[in-house]
Amino acid sequence: MTGGSGQLASALAAHPEVKVIGRPGFDFDRPESLAPALAAARPSLVVNAAAYTAVDGAETDADAAFRANRDGPAALAAWCRDAGVPLIHLSTDYVFDGSKGAPYVETDPTAPLGVYGASKLAGERAVLDSGARAVILRTSWVYAPRGRNFMLTMLGAGARMPRLRVVADQIGCPTTALDLAAAVAAVAGRVTAGWRDEYAGITHAAGSGFTSWHGFATAIFAEAAGFGGPAPEVAAIATADWPTPVRRPADSRLDCTRLAALFGARLPDWRDGLRRTVAAWAAESRASDLHRGAASLT
Repeated sequence: MTGGSGQLASALAAHPEVKVIGRPGFDFDRPESLAPALAAARPSLVVNAAAYTAVDGAETDADAAFRANRDGPAALAAWCRDAGVPLIHLSTDYVFDGSKGAPYVETDPTAPLGVYGASKLAGERAVLDSGARAVILRTSWVYAPRGRNFMLTMLGAGARMPRLRVVADQIGCPTTALDLAAAVAAVAGRVTAGWRDEYAGITHAAGSGFTSWHGFATAIFAEAAGFGGPAPEVAAIATADWPTPVRRPADSRLDCTRLAALFGARLPDWRDGLRRTVAAWAAESRASDLHRGAASLT
């Protein structure tokens, strides 16, 4: 599993058979590090969750985005091809422009709106063209109890400010890393049990149902309230009222029918995933507070 301490890598690390590798031993910016790190891990399957994910930052650092999201996966896929090891590669809903008006299926035309989406799309194509036995999982709006993500950003902002403004005219499928890890494990189980040619290619894997960023934020605070979390006012605004360096897809919902039909996996409703993720965040926050309290007594 590549991705170091990232959200998905951390969730998958709970599985005892998973070995996570990342910086400094494995680094897409140092291509010479890939082969030794992979050879030492001796994987029966590789899951690639390493990526450049700063959507706005990619606009001014395109070279870094393409190194991490295209060149690195291309080299990784080549290694997997030569080693005869299957690859599961994570991609994003940002390969679409959000104009379809309905959930996207895997065969819909892609049209990324910015460098980040373009670099991830280039990575998909590099993996598909490599000749490796590869499954590409597109996901969306990923968050977790730790790391850098929308849920934690909202909770941090809500603790500092009594009123927040959140975009309400962009919709998608929130996906907790906890459920995404379970889906990846299900796919990995099918793949390692015996490769079938129909596994190859792109499959969507995201939380069931959908909401807007505003709806997501409102739900986050409603869940966190049960654990003494912040309760700011959350005002709905339009995308035009919150300009960013790159446009986001207005409607990036993903149709995950193929995931269920081919791999027997279906991510739970996003509200259920949020409930469990907020509970995990609260438990970790309490543990951290207790640790700090104990340290202050020593």
